[in-house]
Amino acid sequence: MKNLSRNLTFQVLTAILLGVLLGAFFPEAGAAMRPLGETFINLIKMVIVPIIFLTVVLGIGSIGNMKKVGRVGGKALLYFELITTFALIIGVVVANLVKPGLGVDTRGASTGAADTAKYASQAAEMDWVAFFTHIVPSNVFEAFAKGDILQVLFFSVLFGLALTKLGHYGEQILLSFERFSRVLFTLLGMIMKLAPLGAFGGMAYTIGKYGVDTLLPLGKLMLVVYTTMFLFVFVVLNLVARIYGFSLWKYLVFIRQEILIVLGTSSSESVLPRMIHKMERFGCSKPVASLTIPTGYSFNLDGTTIYLAIATIFLAQAFRVELTLGQQLTIIGILMVTSKGAAAVTGGGFIVLASTLTATKVIPVEGLALLLGVDRFMSEARAITNLIGNGVATIVVAKSEKEFDEQKYRKAISGQEEEESRIERVA
Repeated sequence: MKNLSRNLTFQVLTAILLGVLLGAFFPEAGAAMRPLGETFINLIKMVIVPIIFLTVVLGIGSIGNMKKVGRVGGKALLYFELITTFALIIGVVVANLVKPGLGVDTRGASTGAADTAKYASQAAEMDWVAFFTHIVPSNVFEAFAKGDILQVLFFSVLFGLALTKLGHYGEQILLSFERFSRVLFTLLGMIMKLAPLGAFGGMAYTIGKYGVDTLLPLGKLMLVVYTTMFLFVFVVLNLVARIYGFSLWKYLVFIRQEILIVLGTSSSESVLPRMIHKMERFGCSKPVASLTIPTGYSFNLDGTTIYLAIATIFLAQAFRVELTLGQQLTIIGILMVTSKGAAAVTGGGFIVLASTLTATKVIPVEGLALLLGVDRFMSEARAITNLIGNGVATIVVAKSEKEFDEQKYRKAISGQEEEESRIERVA
Protein backbone atom coordinates (compact mmCIF):
# COMPACT_ATOMS: atom_id res chain seq x y z
CA MET A 1 0.00 0.00 0.00
CA LYS A 2 2.91 2.31 0.78
CA ASN A 3 4.39 1.78 -2.69
CA LEU A 4 0.97 2.32 -4.28
CA SER A 5 0.51 5.67 -2.52
CA ARG A 6 3.83 6.84 -3.98
CA ASN A 7 2.81 5.85 -7.53
CA LEU A 8 2.13 8.93 -9.68
CA THR A 9 -0.65 7.18 -11.64
CA PHE A 10 -2.49 6.31 -8.41
CA GLN A 11 -1.96 9.82 -7.02
CA VAL A 12 -3.32 11.55 -10.15
CA LEU A 13 -6.33 9.20 -10.38
CA THR A 14 -7.17 9.84 -6.72
CA ALA A 15 -6.77 13.60 -7.24
CA ILE A 16 -9.10 13.57 -10.26
CA LEU A 17 -11.75 11.64 -8.30
CA LEU A 18 -11.50 14.04 -5.34
CA GLY A 19 -11.72 17.00 -7.74
CA VAL A 20 -14.91 15.62 -9.31
CA LEU A 21 -16.49 15.06 -5.89
CA LEU A 22 -15.57 18.54 -4.64
CA GLY A 23 -16.86 20.22 -7.81
CA ALA A 24 -20.10 18.21 -7.77
CA PHE A 25 -21.03 18.63 -4.09
CA PHE A 26 -19.40 22.02 -3.36
CA PRO A 27 -19.45 23.93 -6.69
CA GLU A 28 -18.19 27.24 -5.30
CA ALA A 29 -15.26 25.60 -3.52
CA GLY A 30 -14.53 23.59 -6.66
CA ALA A 31 -14.50 26.67 -8.88
CA ALA A 32 -12.14 28.33 -6.42
CA MET A 33 -9.56 25.58 -7.11
CA ARG A 34 -8.79 27.07 -10.53
CA PRO A 35 -5.45 28.63 -9.40
CA LEU A 36 -4.11 25.16 -8.50
CA GLY A 37 -4.54 23.86 -12.05
CA GLU A 38 -3.34 27.07 -13.68
CA THR A 39 -0.26 27.34 -11.45
CA PHE A 40 0.76 23.77 -12.26
CA ILE A 41 0.44 24.41 -16.01
CA ASN A 42 2.45 27.64 -15.60
CA LEU A 43 5.19 25.68 -13.84
CA ILE A 44 5.35 23.31 -16.82
CA LYS A 45 5.32 26.19 -19.30
CA MET A 46 8.22 27.71 -17.38
CA VAL A 47 10.52 24.89 -18.55
CA ILE A 48 8.91 23.96 -21.89
CA VAL A 49 10.78 26.48 -24.06
CA PRO A 50 14.33 25.82 -22.78
CA ILE A 51 13.72 22.06 -22.85
CA ILE A 52 12.47 22.18 -26.46
CA PHE A 53 15.45 24.33 -27.47
CA LEU A 54 17.99 22.04 -25.83
CA THR A 55 16.44 18.74 -26.97
CA VAL A 56 16.12 19.91 -30.59
CA VAL A 57 19.68 21.30 -30.68
CA LEU A 58 21.10 18.16 -29.04
CA GLY A 59 19.06 15.96 -31.36
CA ILE A 60 20.29 17.71 -34.50
CA GLY A 61 23.82 17.81 -33.10
CA SER A 62 23.76 14.04 -32.77
CA ILE A 63 22.58 13.70 -36.40
CA GLY A 64 25.11 16.17 -37.81
CA ASN A 65 23.46 15.92 -41.24
CA MET A 66 21.25 18.68 -42.67
CA LYS A 67 19.81 16.37 -45.32
CA LYS A 68 18.67 13.88 -42.69
CA VAL A 69 17.11 16.62 -40.55
CA GLY A 70 15.12 17.76 -43.59
CA ARG A 71 14.05 14.19 -44.33
CA VAL A 72 12.83 13.60 -40.76
CA GLY A 73 10.91 16.90 -40.76
CA GLY A 74 9.43 16.21 -44.20
CA LYS A 75 8.23 12.73 -43.23
CA ALA A 76 6.71 14.08 -40.02
CA LEU A 77 4.79 16.86 -41.83
CA LEU A 78 3.56 14.45 -44.53
CA TYR A 79 2.30 12.04 -41.88
CA PHE A 80 0.65 14.89 -39.94
CA GLU A 81 -1.21 16.11 -43.02
CA LEU A 82 -2.44 12.64 -44.01
CA ILE A 83 -3.65 11.70 -40.53
CA THR A 84 -5.30 15.05 -39.66
CA THR A 85 -7.08 15.13 -43.04
CA PHE A 86 -8.34 11.61 -42.37
CA ALA A 87 -9.47 12.73 -38.90
CA LEU A 88 -11.42 15.64 -40.42
CA ILE A 89 -13.18 13.39 -42.90
CA ILE A 90 -14.11 10.95 -40.12
CA GLY A 91 -15.54 13.82 -38.07
CA VAL A 92 -17.68 15.10 -40.93
CA VAL A 93 -18.94 11.60 -41.86
CA VAL A 94 -19.87 10.70 -38.26
CA ALA A 95 -21.65 14.04 -37.72
CA ASN A 96 -23.71 13.48 -40.89
CA LEU A 97 -24.62 9.93 -39.93
CA VAL A 98 -25.50 10.50 -36.26
CA LYS A 99 -26.86 14.09 -36.63
CA PRO A 100 -26.19 15.24 -33.02
CA GLY A 101 -27.55 18.75 -33.73
CA LEU A 102 -31.12 17.75 -34.60
CA GLY A 103 -33.66 18.82 -31.99
CA VAL A 104 -31.26 21.09 -30.08
CA ASP A 105 -32.88 24.25 -28.68
CA THR A 106 -30.98 27.19 -30.22
CA ARG A 107 -32.79 29.89 -28.23
CA GLY A 108 -29.96 29.90 -25.66
CA ALA A 109 -27.50 30.98 -28.34
CA SER A 110 -28.69 34.58 -28.24
CA THR A 111 -28.15 34.83 -24.48
CA GLY A 112 -24.51 33.90 -24.91
CA ALA A 113 -23.85 36.38 -27.70
CA ALA A 114 -21.69 38.57 -25.48
CA ASP A 115 -19.50 35.62 -24.52
CA THR A 116 -18.97 34.59 -28.13
CA ALA A 117 -18.38 38.12 -29.45
CA LYS A 118 -14.76 38.10 -28.30
CA TYR A 119 -14.07 34.86 -30.14
CA ALA A 120 -15.72 36.14 -33.31
CA SER A 121 -13.71 39.39 -33.21
CA GLN A 122 -10.44 37.51 -32.62
CA ALA A 123 -11.27 35.14 -35.46
CA ALA A 124 -11.92 38.06 -37.81
CA GLU A 125 -8.43 39.38 -37.10
CA MET A 126 -6.73 36.06 -37.84
CA ASP A 127 -4.61 35.85 -40.98
CA TRP A 128 -3.72 32.28 -41.79
CA VAL A 129 -1.05 33.24 -44.31
CA ALA A 130 0.50 35.34 -41.56
CA PHE A 131 0.32 32.29 -39.27
CA PHE A 132 2.78 30.40 -41.47
CA THR A 133 5.06 33.39 -42.06
CA HIS A 134 4.95 33.99 -38.29
CA ILE A 135 7.01 30.81 -37.85
CA VAL A 136 10.12 32.88 -38.57
CA PRO A 137 10.68 35.09 -35.46
CA SER A 138 11.66 38.73 -35.89
CA ASN A 139 13.11 38.65 -32.38
CA VAL A 140 14.24 35.30 -30.99
CA PHE A 141 14.28 36.60 -27.39
CA GLU A 142 10.65 37.64 -27.76
CA ALA A 143 9.82 34.15 -29.09
CA PHE A 144 11.42 32.60 -25.99
CA ALA A 145 9.69 35.08 -23.67
CA LYS A 146 6.25 34.46 -25.18
CA GLY A 147 6.75 30.71 -25.36
CA ASP A 148 5.91 30.54 -29.07
CA ILE A 149 6.71 26.86 -29.70
CA LEU A 150 6.83 27.05 -33.50
CA GLN A 151 9.21 30.03 -33.52
CA VAL A 152 11.44 28.44 -30.87
CA LEU A 153 11.44 25.19 -32.86
CA PHE A 154 12.45 27.02 -36.05
CA PHE A 155 15.31 28.84 -34.30
CA SER A 156 16.41 25.63 -32.54
CA VAL A 157 16.70 23.75 -35.85
CA LEU A 158 18.84 26.54 -37.36
CA PHE A 159 20.95 26.78 -34.21
CA GLY A 160 21.54 23.03 -34.17
CA LEU A 161 22.52 22.98 -37.84
CA ALA A 162 24.95 25.87 -37.26
CA LEU A 163 26.55 24.00 -34.34
CA THR A 164 27.17 20.92 -36.49
CA LYS A 165 29.30 23.06 -38.80
CA LEU A 166 31.68 24.09 -36.00
CA GLY A 167 33.33 20.70 -35.62
CA HIS A 168 35.21 20.15 -32.34
CA TYR A 169 34.22 23.59 -30.99
CA GLY A 170 30.55 22.74 -31.56
CA GLU A 171 30.96 19.44 -29.72
CA GLN A 172 32.14 21.30 -26.61
CA ILE A 173 29.03 23.49 -26.67
CA LEU A 174 26.82 20.42 -27.15
CA LEU A 175 28.44 18.81 -24.09
CA SER A 176 27.54 21.88 -22.00
CA PHE A 177 23.98 21.82 -23.39
CA GLU A 178 23.70 18.13 -22.46
CA ARG A 179 24.56 18.95 -18.83
CA PHE A 180 22.14 21.88 -18.78
CA SER A 181 19.44 19.63 -20.25
CA ARG A 182 19.88 17.17 -17.37
CA VAL A 183 19.39 19.98 -14.87
CA LEU A 184 16.13 21.01 -16.57
CA PHE A 185 14.79 17.45 -16.68
CA THR A 186 15.63 17.07 -12.99
CA LEU A 187 13.68 20.30 -12.35
CA LEU A 188 10.81 18.91 -14.42
CA GLY A 189 10.82 15.80 -12.24
CA MET A 190 10.45 18.01 -9.17
CA ILE A 191 7.54 19.90 -10.77
CA MET A 192 5.78 16.65 -11.75
CA LYS A 193 5.48 15.72 -8.07
CA LEU A 194 2.81 18.46 -8.00
CA ALA A 195 0.84 16.85 -10.85
CA PRO A 196 -1.85 15.45 -8.49
CA LEU A 197 -2.50 18.99 -7.16
CA GLY A 198 -2.74 20.33 -10.71
CA ALA A 199 -5.12 17.54 -11.75
CA PHE A 200 -7.25 18.06 -8.63
CA GLY A 201 -7.51 21.82 -9.21
CA GLY A 202 -8.28 21.48 -12.91
CA MET A 203 -11.01 18.89 -12.45
CA ALA A 204 -12.59 20.56 -9.40
CA TYR A 205 -12.74 23.86 -11.30
CA THR A 206 -14.30 22.28 -14.40
CA ILE A 207 -17.06 20.46 -12.49
CA GLY A 208 -17.62 23.33 -10.01
CA LYS A 209 -17.73 26.07 -12.65
CA TYR A 210 -19.82 24.38 -15.34
CA GLY A 211 -21.60 21.66 -13.38
CA VAL A 212 -22.65 18.22 -14.54
CA ASP A 213 -26.08 19.67 -15.43
CA THR A 214 -24.59 21.56 -18.38
CA LEU A 215 -23.78 18.22 -20.02
CA LEU A 216 -27.37 17.01 -20.27
CA PRO A 217 -28.75 19.25 -23.09
CA LEU A 218 -25.72 18.57 -25.30
CA GLY A 219 -25.05 15.05 -24.09
CA LYS A 220 -25.52 13.61 -27.57
CA LEU A 221 -22.83 15.90 -28.99
CA MET A 222 -20.41 14.93 -26.22
CA LEU A 223 -21.15 11.24 -26.75
CA VAL A 224 -20.51 11.58 -30.50
CA VAL A 225 -17.22 13.47 -29.96
CA TYR A 226 -15.89 11.04 -27.35
CA THR A 227 -16.99 7.95 -29.32
CA THR A 228 -15.44 9.24 -32.55
CA MET A 229 -12.13 10.00 -30.83
CA PHE A 230 -12.18 6.60 -29.14
CA LEU A 231 -12.71 4.90 -32.51
CA PHE A 232 -10.02 7.07 -34.12
CA VAL A 233 -7.48 5.97 -31.51
CA PHE A 234 -8.41 2.27 -31.36
CA VAL A 235 -9.21 1.76 -35.04
CA VAL A 236 -7.21 4.25 -37.13
CA LEU A 237 -4.14 4.64 -34.90
CA ASN A 238 -4.27 0.94 -34.01
CA LEU A 239 -4.15 0.12 -37.73
CA VAL A 240 -1.14 2.45 -38.11
CA ALA A 241 0.53 0.73 -35.14
CA ARG A 242 -0.03 -2.73 -36.65
CA ILE A 243 1.38 -1.62 -40.01
CA TYR A 244 4.53 -0.32 -38.31
CA GLY A 245 4.90 -3.28 -35.99
CA PHE A 246 4.23 -2.03 -32.47
CA SER A 247 1.47 -2.48 -29.91
CA LEU A 248 -0.85 0.50 -29.48
CA TRP A 249 -2.19 -0.85 -26.20
CA LYS A 250 1.27 -1.32 -24.69
CA TYR A 251 2.21 2.17 -25.88
CA LEU A 252 -0.88 3.58 -24.12
CA VAL A 253 0.03 1.70 -20.93
CA PHE A 254 3.55 3.15 -21.16
CA ILE A 255 2.23 6.76 -21.32
CA ARG A 256 -0.64 6.22 -18.86
CA GLN A 257 0.69 8.83 -16.42
CA GLU A 258 0.83 11.48 -19.15
CA ILE A 259 -2.74 10.61 -20.23
CA LEU A 260 -4.04 11.02 -16.67
CA ILE A 261 -2.22 14.34 -16.19
CA VAL A 262 -3.76 15.65 -19.43
CA LEU A 263 -7.18 14.40 -18.29
CA GLY A 264 -6.85 16.35 -15.05
CA THR A 265 -5.39 19.56 -16.49
CA SER A 266 -7.16 19.61 -19.93
CA SER A 267 -3.83 20.61 -21.44
CA SER A 268 -1.52 18.45 -23.55
CA GLU A 269 1.19 21.09 -23.03
CA SER A 270 1.45 19.94 -19.42
CA VAL A 271 3.29 16.80 -20.58
CA LEU A 272 5.15 18.05 -23.67
CA PRO A 273 8.68 17.78 -22.19
CA ARG A 274 7.88 14.40 -20.60
CA MET A 275 6.61 13.02 -23.92
CA ILE A 276 9.91 13.84 -25.65
CA HIS A 277 11.75 11.92 -22.92
CA LYS A 278 9.17 9.09 -22.86
CA MET A 279 9.42 8.54 -26.62
CA GLU A 280 13.19 8.21 -26.29
CA ARG A 281 12.72 5.61 -23.57
CA PHE A 282 10.14 3.82 -25.77
CA GLY A 283 12.74 3.31 -28.49
CA CYS A 284 12.66 6.44 -30.69
CA SER A 285 15.99 8.14 -31.29
CA LYS A 286 16.62 11.49 -29.61
CA PRO A 287 16.74 13.47 -32.91
CA VAL A 288 13.39 12.09 -34.11
CA ALA A 289 11.64 12.57 -30.75
CA SER A 290 13.00 16.10 -30.26
CA LEU A 291 11.86 17.20 -33.74
CA THR A 292 8.55 15.35 -34.13
CA ILE A 293 6.88 15.94 -30.75
CA PRO A 294 7.17 19.79 -30.67
CA THR A 295 6.20 20.07 -34.37
CA GLY A 296 3.21 17.81 -33.79
CA TYR A 297 1.86 20.15 -31.13
CA SER A 298 0.98 22.60 -33.92
CA PHE A 299 0.56 20.40 -36.98
CA ASN A 300 -0.78 17.07 -35.71
CA LEU A 301 -3.87 17.92 -33.66
CA ASP A 302 -6.00 14.85 -34.38
CA GLY A 303 -8.43 15.39 -31.51
CA THR A 304 -8.88 19.08 -32.25
CA THR A 305 -9.59 18.47 -35.94
CA ILE A 306 -12.21 15.81 -35.17
CA TYR A 307 -13.90 18.15 -32.68
CA LEU A 308 -13.88 21.10 -35.09
CA ALA A 309 -15.44 19.04 -37.88
CA ILE A 310 -18.19 17.59 -35.66
CA ALA A 311 -18.90 20.94 -33.95
CA THR A 312 -19.29 22.75 -37.28
CA ILE A 313 -21.75 20.17 -38.68
CA PHE A 314 -23.52 20.07 -35.28
CA LEU A 315 -24.18 23.83 -35.39
CA ALA A 316 -25.43 23.60 -38.98
CA GLN A 317 -27.91 20.91 -37.93
CA ALA A 318 -28.96 22.82 -34.80
CA PHE A 319 -29.77 25.93 -36.88
CA ARG A 320 -31.47 23.83 -39.61
CA VAL A 321 -28.84 24.82 -42.19
CA GLU A 322 -28.74 22.26 -44.99
CA LEU A 323 -25.11 22.01 -46.11
CA THR A 324 -24.49 20.73 -49.62
CA LEU A 325 -21.67 18.30 -50.36
CA GLY A 326 -19.75 21.18 -51.92
CA GLN A 327 -20.15 23.31 -48.79
CA GLN A 328 -19.01 20.44 -46.58
CA LEU A 329 -15.93 19.90 -48.78
CA THR A 330 -15.25 23.64 -48.46
CA ILE A 331 -15.50 23.35 -44.67
CA ILE A 332 -13.01 20.45 -44.71
CA GLY A 333 -10.65 22.54 -46.84
CA ILE A 334 -10.88 25.51 -44.47
CA LEU A 335 -10.43 23.31 -41.40
CA MET A 336 -7.33 21.73 -42.95
CA VAL A 337 -5.76 25.19 -42.72
CA THR A 338 -7.37 26.66 -39.59
CA SER A 339 -6.90 23.54 -37.43
CA LYS A 340 -3.12 23.86 -37.83
CA GLY A 341 -3.23 27.06 -35.77
CA ALA A 342 -5.40 25.76 -32.96
CA ALA A 343 -2.53 25.27 -30.54
CA ALA A 344 -0.76 28.50 -31.39
CA VAL A 345 -3.76 30.80 -30.89
CA THR A 346 -4.96 32.08 -27.52
CA GLY A 347 -8.45 30.64 -27.07
CA GLY A 348 -7.51 27.65 -29.20
CA GLY A 349 -10.31 25.63 -30.70
CA PHE A 350 -13.03 28.20 -30.03
CA ILE A 351 -11.30 30.92 -32.06
CA VAL A 352 -10.49 28.48 -34.85
CA LEU A 353 -14.13 27.35 -34.91
CA ALA A 354 -15.26 31.00 -35.01
CA SER A 355 -12.92 31.69 -37.93
CA THR A 356 -14.31 28.66 -39.78
CA LEU A 357 -17.93 29.79 -39.28
CA THR A 358 -16.97 33.30 -40.39
CA ALA A 359 -15.31 31.94 -43.52
CA THR A 360 -18.25 29.71 -44.52
CA LYS A 361 -20.82 32.51 -43.90
CA VAL A 362 -23.69 29.99 -43.73
CA ILE A 363 -23.72 29.06 -40.01
CA PRO A 364 -24.43 31.77 -37.36
CA VAL A 365 -21.28 32.57 -35.38
CA GLU A 366 -23.41 33.25 -32.29
CA GLY A 367 -24.15 29.52 -32.30
CA LEU A 368 -20.86 29.14 -30.44
CA ALA A 369 -22.80 30.05 -27.29
CA LEU A 370 -24.37 26.59 -27.45
CA LEU A 371 -20.94 25.04 -26.98
CA LEU A 372 -19.66 27.29 -24.18
CA GLY A 373 -20.94 25.06 -21.39
CA VAL A 374 -19.62 21.75 -22.72
CA ASP A 375 -16.43 22.85 -24.48
CA ARG A 376 -14.36 22.47 -21.32
CA PHE A 377 -15.58 18.88 -20.88
CA MET A 378 -14.61 18.04 -24.46
CA SER A 379 -11.19 19.66 -24.18
CA GLU A 380 -9.94 16.62 -22.22
CA ALA A 381 -10.82 14.31 -25.13
CA ARG A 382 -9.17 16.65 -27.63
CA ALA A 383 -5.98 16.97 -25.59
CA ILE A 384 -5.67 13.23 -24.90
CA THR A 385 -6.24 12.32 -28.57
CA ASN A 386 -3.67 14.94 -29.63
CA LEU A 387 -1.19 13.51 -27.12
CA ILE A 388 -1.66 9.90 -28.24
CA GLY A 389 -1.51 10.87 -31.92
CA ASN A 390 1.78 12.74 -31.51
CA GLY A 391 3.41 9.77 -29.81
CA VAL A 392 2.26 7.41 -32.58
CA ALA A 393 3.57 9.87 -35.20
CA THR A 394 6.98 9.90 -33.50
CA ILE A 395 7.19 6.09 -33.53
CA VAL A 396 6.14 5.96 -37.21
CA VAL A 397 8.79 8.52 -38.25
CA ALA A 398 11.45 6.78 -36.13
CA LYS A 399 10.69 3.38 -37.66
CA SER A 400 10.62 4.75 -41.22
CA GLU A 401 14.03 6.35 -40.59
CA LYS A 402 15.36 3.15 -38.97
CA GLU A 403 15.89 5.23 -35.82
CA PHE A 404 13.92 2.91 -33.53
CA ASP A 405 15.64 0.78 -30.88
CA GLU A 406 13.76 -2.53 -30.64
CA GLN A 407 15.65 -3.50 -27.47
CA LYS A 408 14.50 -0.32 -25.68
CA TYR A 409 10.96 -0.96 -26.96
CA ARG A 410 10.90 -4.50 -25.55
CA LYS A 411 12.17 -3.22 -22.20
CA ALA A 412 9.51 -0.48 -22.18
CA ILE A 413 6.54 -2.76 -22.91
CA SER A 414 7.74 -5.41 -20.45
CA GLY A 415 8.06 -2.88 -17.61
CA GLN A 416 11.77 -3.57 -17.27
CA GLU A 417 12.62 -0.04 -18.41
CA GLU A 418 10.41 1.54 -15.72
CA GLU A 419 12.03 -0.64 -13.03
CA GLU A 420 15.50 0.46 -14.17
CA SER A 421 14.39 4.11 -14.13
CA ARG A 422 13.05 3.70 -10.59
CA ILE A 423 16.37 2.21 -9.44
CA GLU A 424 18.25 5.11 -11.10
CA ARG A 425 16.03 7.65 -9.31
CA VAL A 426 16.59 5.98 -5.95
CA ALA A 427 20.35 5.88 -6.61
